[in-house]
Amino acid sequence: MAEPVPDHDSGIDFRQVPLGEIEPARSRHMWTRSAVGVAESGDLAVTGEWDGTVTARDIDSLETRWTVDHPDHAVGIASLEADETIAVAGRGDTGTIAAYDAETGEQRWRYDTVDDVGEAVKDTVFYLPYVVALETGTDADGNERLYAAARRYERDGETRQWHSTVYAFDTDGEICWTYETDASPIALDLAADGERLAVGYNRCMGDHDTGLVVLEANAGKLAWTWDPGTDGDRRVGDVSFDGETIAVSSHGDKRGYLLGPAGAERWHVDLAVETEIDGETLYAYPNHAYANDGRVAFVTGNTYAAESRETESRHPNEHRVAAFDADGDLVWDETVRGFVHGLATDGDRLVAPCAQNFRVRDPDTHAVRWFDLESGADGCERIDGIATAAAVADDTVAAIEEPVTYHDEGETRGAYALRVGSLE
Repeated sequence: MAEPVPDHDSGIDFRQVPLGEIEPARSRHMWTRSAVGVAESGDLAVTGEWDGTVTARDIDSLETRWTVDHPDHAVGIASLEADETIAVAGRGDTGTIAAYDAETGEQRWRYDTVDDVGEAVKDTVFYLPYVVALETGTDADGNERLYAAARRYERDGETRQWHSTVYAFDTDGEICWTYETDASPIALDLAADGERLAVGYNRCMGDHDTGLVVLEANAGKLAWTWDPGTDGDRRVGDVSFDGETIAVSSHGDKRGYLLGPAGAERWHVDLAVETEIDGETLYAYPNHAYANDGRVAFVTGNTYAAESRETESRHPNEHRVAAFDADGDLVWDETVRGFVHGLATDGDRLVAPCAQNFRVRDPDTHAVRWFDLESGADGCERIDGIATAAAVADDTVAAIEEPVTYHDEGETRGAYALRVGSLE
């Protein structure tokens, strides 16, 4: 792993807009509470907040164009180019997906996933219907589609269950097809040719027992499946197409894979596999994968100990981004220092919103960092709070900052804000 080096701000002017109030995050990571997107048109930055507020702002002036109240916590944003529509994913009583006009904010259509995944059986956030991923693109028949994955969790004593549905919507909000399982989806990716939709399943504890499902994007029919073949219910962390290949980060064995057609393995690499350090077995989950033009990058998360919840040691490959070539050889690796909730990508650019490292609790880890898939580290914007979401389109980066209060410090750092900068 690359040795950590002091961060230096990029010198880029990141403009800031306050988003109101939110409970400060703590030492440990909270669930996804915010979302941000840059519209396909390139002229809008759209934020989704935990109270359901969705706001579209002019990318240059950051003046508000419109604001709406989404039925649930607004935790995901995507845009459809043809109809200039903003799609918003919800976590809440209804698990709502809604589409809003990009110019006016008028609601064009709404779908409540609770009708498919069921109602929460307990009044806690983890039991609420949750739209975990949105993906947009044109299928092989030339139709623009919005793909979504929704899930709900419940537990009765020792019995734990997931209920999930993957959807394909047309631009009018009509359902083209659905794919249901009793596992927990975590990621979607559409192949560039529009023929295949990859679905990554993170937790498989029922009849569905495979981490990767590839569907025919225009009809929703099963094309093929793949699984790391590991014990336990952990499976896949992320998926990313690159031509006929697909990169997969495996939570099962903490490796990264590149697969060919029908799931044939091209290669795999150890990312943060179980390692003995000071008498403990430590590992970290590979949470993100991104493939483009013959390069593959994987991002790992926090250190965990196999035998206990707490550890004073850290896995040498925690909070690391590593890029590999088409043969699986390491090209470069860099530290991201803090937990990356979600990786934003565009072409050869990767943007990592870095939150707290809960074992180190060093405010210097709080930043938005970006990387070039060919060459590595490309810039850093330090922030006082934690970066929890990011989006990138061309040279524009938008990120969400949330306040944080470490339990052993008592000081609140940062604020709830949107940050926008140009990387030109």
